[in-house]
Formats: sequence, structure tokens, C-alpha cells
Amino acid sequence: MLNNDTLRSIRYMLDLGEVHVVEILKLSGFEATRESVDPWLLKEDEPGFVEMPDLAMAHFLDGLILQRRGRDESQPARPVESRINNNVVLKKLRVAFELKEDDILSIMGEAGFKVTRGEINALFRQPKHSNFRLCGDQFLRNFLKGLTKRFRG
Repeated sequence: MLNNDTLRSIRYMLDLGEVHVVEILKLSGFEATRESVDPWLLKEDEPGFVEMPDLAMAHFLDGLILQRRGRDESQPARPVESRINNNVVLKKLRVAFELKEDDILSIMGEAGFKVTRGEINALFRQPKHSNFRLCGDQFLRNFLKGLTKRFRG
């Protein structure tokens, strides 16, 4: 799934304006302006569309965690991921919204997507683990859809 699609989904879910997106990026130390964010919010077929880099998405997700949960001064800052995939997006959203396994099952049910506990656990494992599973675009899309239903009603 494109970072741009994820950003647009989160932006819609939380009803964020471009200024809020810039502020969230700045929370994690990423310098952005409204002019640099605007092309990321366009759809692929619109003129001026620019693909959102993984580094910017990583900073946005980290900033979202900081905005929603606050900064833990007792812990050193975690390094920012250089490569973003659907599993990383899912993990960071889980942290930002303080979701437990039951919450994720409920969210996926609201989106009309059946999933088991084992499948969810496999998505959050380390990539070298034998039960690790890559998060597909369909799963992430339905997760964002269910999360949006939860926040927007």
C-alpha cells in the first residue's frame, strides 16, 4: 500500500488538516512545510502527485505516537525506520491508539474482515520468526477502514 494512501486514510480518520500533518511530522523531528505535504495528499492520477518517502511516513507515524501518547523522557528516542512496510504501519498504529489484540479483532470485524488471533499475532512477530506473516494491502486497508469507523462513527 502506498504511504500516500495510508497518510490520507489516517488524515481522514482523525480529521486532520495539512497544518496538523506538518505539526505531527515536526514532533518527531522531520522538517516539513504545508507546501511539501500537499503533493503527498493528492491521488495518484492528480497532477502534482508526489510519492511520500518511507522516511517521511516513519516520522509521521512516530509523531502520531508522540501526539497521542506523549514522550517518555525516561527512555532514549527510538531510531526511525528507513524502510516502511505494512507490518511497521500496523505496529505503529497499534502503539499510537493503544490497541490490544481484542481491539484489533473488533476493528477487523467492524470492517467485515474475518481474522483469527493467530493471524494477528503472526503480523506482529519479528521477520525472522518462523510464524511471521507479511501484512497484505487488503488487511491494512480493512484495518484502516475499521479504525475509521471506530473514530468517525
